Amino acid sequence: MTPREAFNNILGGEVINNLEKRGFDARYVSTSAEALEQVKKMVPDGSLVSWGGTMTLEETGIKEYLKSGKYDVIDRAAANGPDEIREAYHKALNTDYYFMSTNAITRDGILVNIDGNGNRLAALIYGPENIIIVAGMNKIVNTEEEAVPRIQNTASPLNAHRLGRQTPCLLTGSCGDCLSPDSMCSHTVATRRSHPKGRIKVILVGESLGY
Repeated sequence: MTPREAFNNILGGEVINNLEKRGFDARYVSTSAEALEQVKKMVPDGSLVSWGGTMTLEETGIKEYLKSGKYDVIDRAAANGPDEIREAYHKALNTDYYFMSTNAITRDGILVNIDGNGNRLAALIYGPENIIIVAGMNKIVNTEEEAVPRIQNTASPLNAHRLGRQTPCLLTGSCGDCLSPDSMCSHTVATRRSHPKGRIKVILVGESLGY
């Protein structure tokens, strides 16, 4: 075991323990391949599934598995135009399993997320029967106070490049506290517990994944 693997095991175990204290169904795996195997066990064939915007699901192969598996899929990328996209957002709120990542996880087990449209956070807060969050160790921060700057100055600039958003952070690499029409920072949500208990499931992966 490498020093990084040993460190991830220790820190990951601490975070998982704290998530469980807060009612999350949480587990730690070392690799993306193991995360995919967990998903296969967790989601029954025939389930209605969807997901929010996330690089993590692409990097782990989970999105492709869901699209090619024995599931009913709501995929907004297959929508034709704004009206169908909005319809997909609303339908996703009634899925059996909704997949997403999280922008940050504190060491004491709080999820912190910032959204532009808010559809991802709407699903996280209320709607889908089960939420499955897949996140890499790079998402862990010490405190809530550290979470927001991490999102604003790391995740948001990278997502601005990925999505072609014309925001100050695209140009400078740091948050400009903008009110741009392209801003991805409309809603900030801290999820300090899962209610009902176990509804939100977290798979923490011992790799650096997503932004």
